[in-house]
Amino acid sequence: MSTGMVLALIGAALSTILAGIGSAWGVGMAGQAAAGVTAEKPDLFAKVLILQLLPGTQGIYGLLVTFITLSRIGVLGGTAVTDTNTGLMYLFACLPIAICGLISAYHQARTSVASIGVVAKDPDQFGKAMLFPAMVETYAILALLVSILAVTNI
Repeated sequence: MSTGMVLALIGAALSTILAGIGSAWGVGMAGQAAAGVTAEKPDLFAKVLILQLLPGTQGIYGLLVTFITLSRIGVLGGTAVTDTNTGLMYLFACLPIAICGLISAYHQARTSVASIGVVAKDPDQFGKAMLFPAMVETYAILALLVSILAVTNI
């Protein structure tokens, strides 16, 4: 296996691993808050579940970049990467969603926890409360777009 292929595979792996770690961490944090609210107010289950799930999207974004990368580098189709410079380009193209996915999922979870608290106090504020973690999501989407554009233009 060429050095270029190894570097590209590392990039693909990082996009799934780091974004996945962030999502697991985030969904876990928000889930703890959601469980506490559900124990006292079971009728709020659906609302707090939605807020809990929001940090999970980063892991999906990382996985999407991984599949696109694998299809471009010859693992799932495409032309096999043999050039070290090309492998480095794939590695760096995967880093935006890898790093931003890790960090934004954590911060989205913290925002989701606060929003779950809002819903616990006043369920009618769910729409407003959901906007706060959704704002963090925009940066994960930005990183996803940057990684996809970079990977598909190598």
